[in-house]
Amino acid sequence: MQKQLVKNKRGLIMGMANEYSIAYGIASALNTCCYELIFTAQNERFRQKITDIEIFKDCDIFTCDVSQPGAVPELFQKIGNLYGSIDFVVHSIAFSDRKELQGKYFDTSRENFLNAINISCYSFTEVCKYAKDVMPNGGSILTLSYYGAEKVVPNYNVMGVIKAALEASVRYLASDLGEFNIRVNAISAGPIKTLASSGVGSFSKILEYEQNRSPLCRNVTREDIGKACAFLLSDFASGITGEIVHVDCGCNTVGVKF
Repeated sequence: MQKQLVKNKRGLIMGMANEYSIAYGIASALNTCCYELIFTAQNERFRQKITDIEIFKDCDIFTCDVSQPGAVPELFQKIGNLYGSIDFVVHSIAFSDRKELQGKYFDTSRENFLNAINISCYSFTEVCKYAKDVMPNGGSILTLSYYGAEKVVPNYNVMGVIKAALEASVRYLASDLGEFNIRVNAISAGPIKTLASSGVGSFSKILEYEQNRSPLCRNVTREDIGKACAFLLSDFASGITGEIVHVDCGCNTVGVKF
């Protein structure tokens, strides 16, 4: 059943930092469903972290720092040369100076805003541009968002604004790439404790609040996100594109002040 679901699909996961990241939950679910995985890492340190994970130790890993000009086209040129084509890309890349994820949004510095939107949003646009060239048979591209793109979440600040831009990019890219039979979607995950989320002030309170109001009486997990990604990357989601898919146990944060 699993092999029938994916039909030997091969694809790229960008931005898995460690076993506690959302991308790890995605990669684990895809591995279980028999997807063939390729990874990128920002640098050699993160590359080694992926290699140290037993189930991924034999996967190909490319170094790609999306903040550097030319890194993304070079990556996809290598992928095209080595594999000919791929079927999907998962973009799990975001960054902001954690010192600016507190206080007031209007205190965001120009330097951090430009750096954060380059890495967290523009990189997705650039990835889609060059991934198209190695998806001659169509495919699926996914990125990760958060409800702070829609509502004010305390201490999410500049990342909320950037995730809103990312979600708008998903819709425009879905329109652009539809003629190539490439679907573009985002998963808006509920709060999950990760290395990245640890930089958000009062995050433990957000987790507690979400759990208390969830219809499922719990927070979303990396496994939940992974299963949703496995579906969206499969042919069973062949008619879904341009969507922001919420996987949050039914919570939908609405700008609560703690």
